[in-house]
Amino acid sequence: MTAAKEFGIRVENIVASAAFGVAIPLEKVVSKLEGMEYEPEQFPGLVYRMKDPKAAALIFGSGKVVCTGARSITDVNTVFKKVADVVARSGVKVPKDFKTQVENIVASAKLDGKLNLDTIAFNLENSEYEPEQFPGLVYRMKDPKVAFLLFGSGKVVCTGARSVKDVGIAVTKVSKKLKSIGALVKQKPVK
Repeated sequence: MTAAKEFGIRVENIVASAAFGVAIPLEKVVSKLEGMEYEPEQFPGLVYRMKDPKAAALIFGSGKVVCTGARSITDVNTVFKKVADVVARSGVKVPKDFKTQVENIVASAKLDGKLNLDTIAFNLENSEYEPEQFPGLVYRMKDPKVAFLLFGSGKVVCTGARSVKDVGIAVTKVSKKLKSIGALVKQKPVK
């Protein structure tokens, strides 16, 4: 069974960037499509909100584009293609092959049981737990380099991954680690 199925891993948000390598005239681009916001006195880039896929692109005059809100790598690629098409319609020659990079993936998962956050805080290095300020425990993993929010219910949020595969590896590792220190308490089936 894959980690995605075993833990119900769900990608909530992917932030990725692209470098078109050409200057983008934002004033011209904003006139090409509805759904764009450009207020240079507030923010130096143009905000392009899309419905399909549901995501937003931040477009900068330097040629850099940031995609946020996508839930799959396919959606990220679709966003960058749509932005490239809109920019090309404004008269800019966008290279066919531009560099893209995933900056951050946020995913949620459910571990098989309840978590004893006090046990985790006491036994795991790189963990922070202040229940009077926030109900979750923050745990930073070195390999893959991600951060977790762990909740007593067994729900976890993983941030900082650069690939969906790394999310699966990280969730599997944290589950094993929590079992090994006795912090993952299996639920007894209800009769």
